[in-house]
Amino acid sequence: MPHINLKMQAISNDVDEKELLQRFRRGDYAAFDQLYDTYKRPLAKVLLRFLKSSELADEALQDLFMKLWENKSKIDPEKSIKAYLFRMAENLVVDFFRRAARDKQMRAHFMVTSTEIYSHIEAGLFSKERKEQLYRAIDQLSPQRRKVFVLCKLESKSYEEVSQLLKISVSAVNDHIKKSNLFLKKYFNTQSFITTMLFVISLLN
Repeated sequence: MPHINLKMQAISNDVDEKELLQRFRRGDYAAFDQLYDTYKRPLAKVLLRFLKSSELADEALQDLFMKLWENKSKIDPEKSIKAYLFRMAENLVVDFFRRAARDKQMRAHFMVTSTEIYSHIEAGLFSKERKEQLYRAIDQLSPQRRKVFVLCKLESKSYEEVSQLLKISVSAVNDHIKKSNLFLKKYFNTQSFITTMLFVISLLN
C-alpha cells in the first residue's frame, strides 16, 4: 500500500532473518519471542495511530501475533517478515472498521479518525492500490484546478514550479489548492463510514 513506514528495526541481516523464520516455521518458541520483541512496539504504535485507543491497539496486537503463530507454516523465509506483519496489521484495522460500521459506539469513536484524511492528503501519501477512489474525487474538479492539484499534491511540485508550468500566478495556484482542499473535505465527509475509513487507511499507507 507508498507503504506505511513502520520504522521497524529489522533483524540484523537477511541471512539471520531467513534462519529465524525457518526456526519459527518449525514451531520454535524462542524464534517467535524474538519476532515479537523486535516488532511489537512499532506495530503497536501503528495500530494505535489508526485505532485511537490503547485498549483496541493492544487487542489488535495480541490478535496479530496469535494469527502469526497459527499461520507459521505459511511463512516464506525468503520474503520480508516486516511486509507480512504490515499486511496483517492492515487487515486487522480494516476488520475493526467493518465492525465499527455495524456498531454505533465504535462508529462514533472511529469517526475521529476521518479527520486525518485531509492532513495526509496534504502530505501527499497515496496508496497505489486505492488511488482510484481519490482520482474519482479529483476528476470532479475543474480542468485547471485538477491540473494544479495533481501537480502540487500528487507530483509534489512547488507552487512556483506549477506557476511556471501553467503560466499562472503563485497566488492563483494557492487559490486552486485551497478550493480543491475544501471540495475534497466535503466530498469525503459525504461518503459512507466504511468507505471513508478504508480511504483513510489507503492514504496512510
